[in-house]
Amino acid sequence: MNKLFFQHIFDKHQHTEPVPPTKDIAAWALRIIRLLFPEQNKVYYRSEEEIEIQFKNLELDLRNILISTYQCKGCEPERRAHEFFEKIPSIYETLKTDIQAIIEGDPAAKSEFEVIRAYPGFYAISFYRIAHELHLLEIPLLPRILTEYAHSKTGIDIHPGAQIDEHFFIDHGTGVVIGETSIIGKHVKLYQGVTLGALSVDKSMVNIKRHPTVEDYVVIYSGATILGGNTVIGQHAVIGGNVWLTKSVPAYATVYHKPEIKVVEREAV
Repeated sequence: MNKLFFQHIFDKHQHTEPVPPTKDIAAWALRIIRLLFPEQNKVYYRSEEEIEIQFKNLELDLRNILISTYQCKGCEPERRAHEFFEKIPSIYETLKTDIQAIIEGDPAAKSEFEVIRAYPGFYAISFYRIAHELHLLEIPLLPRILTEYAHSKTGIDIHPGAQIDEHFFIDHGTGVVIGETSIIGKHVKLYQGVTLGALSVDKSMVNIKRHPTVEDYVVIYSGATILGGNTVIGQHAVIGGNVWLTKSVPAYATVYHKPEIKVVEREAV
């Protein structure tokens, strides 16, 4: 390696915009989740005042994270941190509906404790709900860091800009991709490997709806790929496994892929 290479790397270090480490940002979100749901780590507090102090500390921590993030310069960190924590009760109520959706939709789910503690879908949705509220406050960078952290832990990739209503259930979850402009209604259930994606990827489409709309009470089975901003899956529709869709589907429809499978019998030797 020559000196020009070292000079190049040094220049990058000098001009890189500072951001707190991902582990610190993720740890902050985890503290919120564990405060809302003590099933996550069994830490209990002796009074309401202690809970209130914990939330105030978390609000202060968010303010400090924003101050330390170069891209947040001039974004009024104290005001935005306060506005985010005003949304915490709403986030909590929505997450409770997500837990209920899992309990009602998965025969293997034995208790809320099991869902909160062990289900990767709930883990990813929890991070998404926090990241989405930060996104709505136009806080840069942090929402994507949070959802990508959850992606790395669960294999579930939810863009913080996606709009997802209550009672949302991701079953199993590995390989699920939900794009930035996706809109998902109430009581929707996705299985592993589902993609809600764009028909094409072009930077000029940054402000255009590129991803599908999924209406209320839709079930989408594993491996289905649904693409396009004009694609709408009507309410109560069922999308079968491995289906490839680029057109809208009416309400109450069932869409399935019918592969040809042949079984050839032979005599035992």
